[in-house]
Amino acid sequence: MTEQPDVDALVLDLRMVDGHLLDSIGGKAANLGELMRAGLAVPPGFCVTTTAYARATADADLVAVATVLARLDPADTAGVAEHAARAREVVLAAGMPDQVAEAVSAAYEALPEGPDVAVAVRSSATAEDLPTASFAGQQDTFLNVVGTPAVLEAVRRCWASLWTDRAVAYRQVNGIDHTAVRLAVVVQRMVDATVAGVLFTADPVSGARQHAVIEATPGLGEAVVSGTVNPDRFVVDTDRGTVVHRALGDKRHVVRSRPGGGTAHITLPAADTVACLDDQQACRLARLGLQVQDHFGAPQDIEWALDRFGQAWLVQSRPITTLFPVPVARSRDGSTLRLFFCMSLAQGLHRPLTPMGLSAFNLLGAAVGDIAGLHTADPVQGPVAVTPAADRLFLDVTALVRHPVGRRVFPRVLDVMEARSAVALRSALEDPRLPPRRGGRLRFAARLGRVMVRFRMPVVAAQAGLRPSSAQRRAGRLEAAARRRRGLGERASASERLEWVIRHLEGQVVPPLPAIAPAAAAGFAMFELARHLLGQDARPGDVQTVLRGLPHNVTTEMDLSLWDVAAATRLEESAATTVRDGEVADLDSAFRAGTLPPVVQRGLESFLERYGARAVAEIDLGMPRWRDDPGHLLVVLANYLRLPDGAPDPHAGFLRARREAEAMVDTLSRRAGRRGRLRGATVAFALRRARELAGLREMPKFLLVLGLAPARAELLRVGEHLASTGRLAAAEDVFFLDLTDVRAALDGADFREVVRRRRGTYDLELGRRRVPRLLWSDGTEPEQEPPPSADGRLRGTPASPGAVTARARIVQDPSHAHLEPGEILVAPSTDPGWTPLFLTAGGLVMEMGGANSHGAVVAREYGIPAVVGVPDATSRLTTGARVHVDGTHGVVTPE
Repeated sequence: MTEQPDVDALVLDLRMVDGHLLDSIGGKAANLGELMRAGLAVPPGFCVTTTAYARATADADLVAVATVLARLDPADTAGVAEHAARAREVVLAAGMPDQVAEAVSAAYEALPEGPDVAVAVRSSATAEDLPTASFAGQQDTFLNVVGTPAVLEAVRRCWASLWTDRAVAYRQVNGIDHTAVRLAVVVQRMVDATVAGVLFTADPVSGARQHAVIEATPGLGEAVVSGTVNPDRFVVDTDRGTVVHRALGDKRHVVRSRPGGGTAHITLPAADTVACLDDQQACRLARLGLQVQDHFGAPQDIEWALDRFGQAWLVQSRPITTLFPVPVARSRDGSTLRLFFCMSLAQGLHRPLTPMGLSAFNLLGAAVGDIAGLHTADPVQGPVAVTPAADRLFLDVTALVRHPVGRRVFPRVLDVMEARSAVALRSALEDPRLPPRRGGRLRFAARLGRVMVRFRMPVVAAQAGLRPSSAQRRAGRLEAAARRRRGLGERASASERLEWVIRHLEGQVVPPLPAIAPAAAAGFAMFELARHLLGQDARPGDVQTVLRGLPHNVTTEMDLSLWDVAAATRLEESAATTVRDGEVADLDSAFRAGTLPPVVQRGLESFLERYGARAVAEIDLGMPRWRDDPGHLLVVLANYLRLPDGAPDPHAGFLRARREAEAMVDTLSRRAGRRGRLRGATVAFALRRARELAGLREMPKFLLVLGLAPARAELLRVGEHLASTGRLAAAEDVFFLDLTDVRAALDGADFREVVRRRRGTYDLELGRRRVPRLLWSDGTEPEQEPPPSADGRLRGTPASPGAVTARARIVQDPSHAHLEPGEILVAPSTDPGWTPLFLTAGGLVMEMGGANSHGAVVAREYGIPAVVGVPDATSRLTTGARVHVDGTHGVVTPE
């Protein structure tokens, strides 16, 4: 039986440790211990635990320093550096307790090869080399340390390096509590390396999982890690076991061990033109890397060294945290390479989905499959083409784009839905590994015909084209029917509620959507007909102007309703002051208690009666609805009330946009009429029908959201039951389970620890800035980022015509965003929860979207210039900087 290590020990042999002791030994030591236990070659050594660090710093006033740091803005680099230096001073001044010094000395002197063996002394923080954050290079390392006094001093300096400027700044930026991180120290026998370097088991730039990347240099690997050398670089195809690329560096800078301790940095007079590894060695290192990757279950960033006997030693391994996880393919159609499309991103949702939100989409996806005549074996598990990665929803589109019809239609759909995805998809379709299949057109036509007949789609579209009022009445009936759907009564059991949720999501939410979607589609078909007939008669931006101020759009009606609450509140100074100057938490409590000023209380209650099922990221069942948490609305109301007297009235702006659109219809029909009276009449008819019907584009999503609301309410009741029985910590934690988990919890399983881990992962995913639109199953992305324009201009898709110059405001999350009147809203993406901000925006720039994406449609209706699909807009533009937005030509110019 393996001896269990003492978690309170001051020193632990690396052979005794693993990931279960993370709090005692830190990430670096834990990973090295895991490698040793896996039988891989790791130099012998020991770990000075966090218990030793705690004893050494017990009397140092680090909490006071950390408290001051926590109040500093991460951008205050001078302040951060000053207090970090103070922390290092108190750590070094504290010295090393005798008991700790004795334990370290005994462990060092017991190492193989004698009492004065050369060792590497490395920091190992508890928030380091983890699957979610590497913290690479934030603390110090000391190489070729010889003798007990030198080892003790190196340990003390490692402790102090927990407070280096770079480590403190890293924690500040990532929101990590300084007092929650502790330091252990790894002491290992030094490898007198002839060649050393780093090995990535997947390409950290392209993401290719089958490509191992090796950087190597003569001497110690410190030269590669520190970036002081131009190393040799090898790319190994691990599937074939061959070197597919090599590039020799000059290797003029070499780090070698000094006799007696320390290192020497040597600059060679001329470049070394001989590779420091041959292909056989590179492939052997790549195979070793795969062993490490297989052990940890994720691609690894490895530091290695070859000794004079050619033995490869592993001296560090950490996850490559920058790689986007590859979705797990569930479909099986014989394709060796699969292509995944991010569905949640295409819906304007950049943030992650909760586990329950992902689980709900499985059932909704099964319902969509049923409509299309595609049976799902287990609706709770969802269609095999739907799979999550990084808490985002991906669709395996391999079979779709290999089908001759899908290959033609899907890119065209993306042209209007998400233009940059369309460009990336067309690039992917050129890959010879994704050949089109033969045949299938007749089967597709038969399936489409059955769906169209089942839901009377041609009839609905024709009726809408002939009498738009029929489509509007149908939308009203569908909304009323969705509101009538309620959950179970008070006496229902938690199990009954869960089964009702499953039946409701599978059978009630999706089927109403085909009853209204053809009407909106008819509107856009009319729009495209007019565009085609106009040809060169329409100048840039003219046709898009027709879609301004559209009637019958539930989202713009919602925004204007909220503005009306603010306008009514503004008429009563005391009420306006209460909302404008109050704390959100206090206003929220007052609203729930019914004690807000009556004009606000009644106005907000009336607003929530119709729109309370909406939310930011509303397609995620796990997100609180506005009726559950009206805090966001109260922030928006306060922002409206801070506008100066005489600020533009959105109603007037909407009316002006409508008049401009109607005038443009007349103008375009006259131009078309010059080429024939029938052409002019057809253009006028088509554009007027487009205006009557295109606003219904938002209704299917609104119906979906109304359908999610009772399911969320019932699940919350289930969560209350599980919390009362101790299987969850709080009722809201039910949304960090999936439906299968909830069944297991109702059967008695305790999910509190599972929820804690998932919340941690979700919080980290909230900080992820890049999510791929399309992703190959080998980890690479088809999308090629356009090179920066030589003149600094950013290009995207023109979405709403017009031009404006104003200050930019970068907004990642609208929940507590403040937008000054006329500012340019710059966002990764938007959904209806963002649109109250549009009322005061002077323009819109989005990283996602196409000409008919949600944000583009609403921007046009309000008449604000918009450019969408702008690569990295939120990082390339800065808050406060003036930018010129040309929504007619799709250009954003920083000034």
